[in-house]
Amino acid sequence: MGLSLTLAGTACSGDAAPARAATDAAAAGAPTLHGRLCDALPSGTDPGNPAALTQEPPEKALQWIPVLTMFEAAVRAAGMESELHRASGVTILAPSDDAFELQFSEDNLDELFITGKDKLRGLLREHLVAGSLSLSDLVAAGEVTTLAGTKIPVTEAGGGTSARVARKADTVCADYQAAGARIHIINRVLGKLPVTAGTGHKSH
Repeated sequence: MGLSLTLAGTACSGDAAPARAATDAAAAGAPTLHGRLCDALPSGTDPGNPAALTQEPPEKALQWIPVLTMFEAAVRAAGMESELHRASGVTILAPSDDAFELQFSEDNLDELFITGKDKLRGLLREHLVAGSLSLSDLVAAGEVTTLAGTKIPVTEAGGGTSARVARKADTVCADYQAAGARIHIINRVLGKLPVTAGTGHKSH
């Protein structure tokens, strides 16, 4: 099965709650986001605007951020929605779709999504940190431990508007808030899986 089928129906399927809440939530004040990508993402009263996501569980909030379709699909493919839903506090370092394309070939992603569920769960846990940590919290900590047990350094970047994570990824839109969670979009995939982009029948 091709990846295009694997990812079908990712964004906003079957749940209009954030859209219905958008106007009231926006009026109450949206979280302040940080990063160069933020201006290109939903804002104001658009579906998926930051204010509308603050009361959504993290696995639902991910569905409304348009550059996280691959990460959100990976969460579903790995069966980790309930793990995120039950978390009392979690920080999600979510690679953008572009980051996945830089890391994995289409063949490799299909393998992970369909037959490599254990590897996929391990990969996702490399992007999760216990506790709901803001961008400033991450930078102040200087180092955090992922749920996979990997210690990763965090340093300030972009004049304080972003952070460098694990010496390889930068936050490009940080400080989305969801129920018990913070979501920071990053531009590289973390962890130790090899780069396979450009191999296989085509890269994705």
